Amino acid sequence: MKTINRTIQSDQGQPIQYSLVFNQDQTKKLAIFLPGIGYTAKSPLFHYTERLLAEQEYDILRINYDYNHPFYDTYTMAEIEQAIKHDVKQVIDQVLKGSIYEKFFLVAKSLGTIALANELERPRFSGAKTVWLTPLLKHTEVFEAMKQCPNPALSFIGDKDHYYDRTRMDDLQANQQLDAHVLKDVNHGMDFVGDPLKSIDTLKDIITDIHAFSKKSIHHA
Repeated sequence: MKTINRTIQSDQGQPIQYSLVFNQDQTKKLAIFLPGIGYTAKSPLFHYTERLLAEQEYDILRINYDYNHPFYDTYTMAEIEQAIKHDVKQVIDQVLKGSIYEKFFLVAKSLGTIALANELERPRFSGAKTVWLTPLLKHTEVFEAMKQCPNPALSFIGDKDHYYDRTRMDDLQANQQLDAHVLKDVNHGMDFVGDPLKSIDTLKDIITDIHAFSKKSIHHA
């Protein structure tokens, strides 16, 4: 295993750091992790999902943007949403340039789901497996991507998450490629409200489902 840490500059001159973990020589599989603002690539859901995929011979791309940096203090939410889409595209363009990757697995949490919705328009990601963790369902672009995207997908959101929208969750059932889970009494941090031990059980349940999804064969019509 070899990790390379790199930085590119955004159009605003801010550094965007990313790490590329090479697990196998000449693998054609790449997993891409798009964290939330406060939920980094080292947080539990990402950490254990990464380990599962590494065992399946995926290289790992962690995009470590930092919108908590004082540089972004004057940014509106809409401007941050535009920044993440642009910044993620820059990094992925750089990583895929000249690469031999053919099979992709995309994992996003919270703000990262805005970038995921945008990236699924990339032709190279047609057929990529996707995992949506606490997706921003009230964000129309995210909701429409989840509802209409033909990619095999898995999603998790708690009913105590401030981005949870019951009506939109019901609408997502129309996408047969999406296996959408609503977790009772779980918040945006993926914590079971008022019970740390149940939070650990929730984490285990989600990782178990992601593992099964990652191993599942996809049959195209």
